[in-house]
Amino acid sequence: MKIIADTGKCVGAGQCVLTEPALFDQSEDDGTVIVLNETPQGELVDKAREAVNVCPSQALSLQE
Repeated sequence: MKIIADTGKCVGAGQCVLTEPALFDQSEDDGTVIVLNETPQGELVDKAREAVNVCPSQALSLQE
């Protein structure tokens, strides 16, 4: 699995960071998503799926 982030769609809501700070951060410049771990393992896979589902701008997706 790989996390794909489209920073052009990201509105900087920060829901991904709140869901799992080990996987996501936000840019200090514009608040857009930064993926810290593109290939999560174990329980982080479920957190990545949750972050994709709660992203209000649909900027996150998963490549299986």
